[in-house]
Amino acid sequence: MRIAIVGAGLLGVASAYYLAKEGHEVLVVDRQSAPARETSFANASLLTPNHSFSWAAPGAPWLLLKSLWQADSGLKLKPHMNGQLLDWGMRFLRNCTPGRYRANSLAKTRLCFYSMAETDRVTRETGIDWQRGTKGVLYLFRDRHELELNDQSLALLREVGAAIKPISWDEVVALEPGLAHIRSKFVGAMHGTSDEVGDARRFTEGLAEVCKERGVTFRLSTVIDGLAMNGDRVTALKTASGEIKADAFVLAAGSYSPQLAREAGLHLPIYPVKGYSITAPVGDPEQAPRTGGLDEGTLVAFARLGDRVRMTSVAEVGGYDTGHRPENFAKILATGRELFRDGIALDRAEYWACLRPATPDGPPYIGPTPVRNLWLNTGHGYLGWTMCCGSARLLVDQMSGRQAELDTRLYRYGRY
Repeated sequence: MRIAIVGAGLLGVASAYYLAKEGHEVLVVDRQSAPARETSFANASLLTPNHSFSWAAPGAPWLLLKSLWQADSGLKLKPHMNGQLLDWGMRFLRNCTPGRYRANSLAKTRLCFYSMAETDRVTRETGIDWQRGTKGVLYLFRDRHELELNDQSLALLREVGAAIKPISWDEVVALEPGLAHIRSKFVGAMHGTSDEVGDARRFTEGLAEVCKERGVTFRLSTVIDGLAMNGDRVTALKTASGEIKADAFVLAAGSYSPQLAREAGLHLPIYPVKGYSITAPVGDPEQAPRTGGLDEGTLVAFARLGDRVRMTSVAEVGGYDTGHRPENFAKILATGRELFRDGIALDRAEYWACLRPATPDGPPYIGPTPVRNLWLNTGHGYLGWTMCCGSARLLVDQMSGRQAELDTRLYRYGRY
């Protein structure tokens, strides 16, 4: 079967890899000039199944409201209004109940752990070097009440295998010697022992090369103008250079998936949540981070990638703008200096902003749609790297008519 995939990011390329293994003729189409040039380009570089809570939590509406007057809030609502946001926001609020939060967080966590095993499998099969770090991820707390609440919340994730535990500051320093100087700022720490760090862009680029070796074709720098339809089927992707025909189509276009889904008569409730990142060289190796972590007080994440450090922050609900200004990175830079002093050469940082495709409840959309030959692998929010390979495996199992290892109803289109 000839299958066209829209999107050459993590999810699109992973889908291509699994479909090619099944013997299909696969074509990947993307408007960018190379794979992994949007959300997968410079993300947080953390694979965190032990921290896979749904954003739609009981306290989230109050946090978003406070963000309107708190400039340094980690979760921000940037004032604007349109029909897509209003629809998404109402669905988000309906999922901020304790029961929905529990169900959605468990669905995400199950997929994350399943995907980590698949990522390991793909890495061993392909030999891709993605600067993988397997010493776990640290979660650092500046407020005792937040630490206690977090530990209570983690009891939920431990029901489905979360491996995260409180550790002493001596144990923190054993993992991250550069943090020895700042112990007085923190009241405690957790260690996600099965969490990992690694460069999503390198993984995607490496997997794309493997895909090419297995016969996958990439049509890059190709803007899709719409979908050609015949009844309840897609017949082709419309482009300026002509139609791209296929037997089946996979929509893995991240935050831009709703626009194309609309062409097929589908309402796909995904909204972009903007995040900011910097990538800087290691400065003093003795002070630099060695693995990955999250400062829960500032909501700034860090990850060591070879001779570079990635730092990220902010979840901003503000539309499709990917621009950025120096002040958007102030909290990241301040946290980097506070935690690691001269360990990161922040004066040589590269700056980036991207859009994370968020569903209103948390789990992504993976599987069939009412359009008979249109499939989804999109809406993974801030966990696309963690969920990547598992999502692709679930998709291809469904496309092949096999019984999947997870309950695919948790990730289906139109689930509520």
